[in-house]
Amino acid sequence: MPLSCSQLSVSYGRRTALTGLSLSLQKGEIRALIGPNGSGKSTALQALAGLVTAFQGKAEIDGMPVTAMSRRTLAKKLAFLPQQPAAPDEMTIAQLVRQGRFPHVGLFRSYDRRDEQAIEWALESTGLTTLADRTLQELSGGERQRAWISAALAQEAGILLLDEPTSFLDIGYQVEVLDLVHRLSRERGVTIVMAIHDINQAIAISDRISLLEKGELRFDGRPRDLAESGLVEKIFRVTGKFVEVGPGKPPHFDVDLLKALDTAGKIPGVQV
Repeated sequence: MPLSCSQLSVSYGRRTALTGLSLSLQKGEIRALIGPNGSGKSTALQALAGLVTAFQGKAEIDGMPVTAMSRRTLAKKLAFLPQQPAAPDEMTIAQLVRQGRFPHVGLFRSYDRRDEQAIEWALESTGLTTLADRTLQELSGGERQRAWISAALAQEAGILLLDEPTSFLDIGYQVEVLDLVHRLSRERGVTIVMAIHDINQAIAISDRISLLEKGELRFDGRPRDLAESGLVEKIFRVTGKFVEVGPGKPPHFDVDLLKALDTAGKIPGVQV
């Protein structure tokens, strides 16, 4: 398995943020992590990336614990993109993407043709070749997010972890990022784990979905099986239903917003 974890548990002080998480991913799989705020999605990604210490269990890449790898070795296998990565606004896309090659180049080797090819591929894969000389401050939200994904791709890691990659983006840019994620999986065989808020986006793009609640895994399986489980309505505490949108297409979760607001007492009575 390219990436897996077994009984992974993480705590922050006295608070347990993740309890007994076990996952197993195939090469080229897209796995969506969903759940309410505070459910442990970001913690799960950080634990898979070896960025937080688990008090129980372990994460492995090709059977080797991530904690047993040097940071440089791990960076060649796995790239992690947090919710709000930071870099100087005056940095260009090209400069940002070149930084993604650092695990391969290190401090003492200059960039060779192999590195330049990887950078070119990363820019081309994200549609940023013609924008490479633009600074980050000149970019739209979608372009900036693609630039960060491009930097991650330059690592040539076979595993990509994304924490809310569509947050703060307009719907058009969200579609851009999700299309890129899908192409990376299908055309390049990149294994992707993505924490995401939008349930319908998760259903549309993922091969499997893992639903977390209060740090515990409540569901792990195919999107259609999630739709039939009744867990979305229960865990997210929303009124709605899954509807079929066409043959061979995943179901769409339709929230009954008016009913939900009325139940919560947020719609005042109207007198005529």
